[in-house]
Amino acid sequence: MKKAQIELKNGKIMNLNLDDENAPISVENFIKYVKDGFYNGICFHRVIPSFMIQGGGFIDDGDGLKNKPATYPEIKGEFLSNGVSNPIKHKVGTISMARTFIKNSATSQFFICVADCAYLDGEYAAFGALSDEESIKVAREISEVRTHSWRGYDDIPNDPIVIKSIKIID
Repeated sequence: MKKAQIELKNGKIMNLNLDDENAPISVENFIKYVKDGFYNGICFHRVIPSFMIQGGGFIDDGDGLKNKPATYPEIKGEFLSNGVSNPIKHKVGTISMARTFIKNSATSQFFICVADCAYLDGEYAAFGALSDEESIKVAREISEVRTHSWRGYDDIPNDPIVIKSIKIID
């Protein structure tokens, strides 16, 4: 089990346990992006109460979202409907790879569940979870901020929720 820490620009922290035993491809991919500093300055660009917060692909500079293209190729989706046994359940605090309708399309974007989302089990590559109640509280607070729609994107925080940095804890 590897550990990571997300520090937000506002100083709040979310601690993660990364499950490299059950989702080795997703964890390795996430760690590559972390070590490259890719997530520094990225925002949680989609937040939905009682569902999840999503980040890893956009910067919000106050003029709207700007795509930050992924720097590594798409990875294999580690979930049952894609032929991979992954027992990690999408419960409160679970971190999982975001993707398109194409099963092997995950790159840098991830989401953190703020509610139990069993309907995602077997369809998305969960690869870890928030490790403490304070981290879950921070994720839930993010999910409940006021949002708006902009140029076809929905559920965008009115005030950007910026990731200052993510680091791997050895």
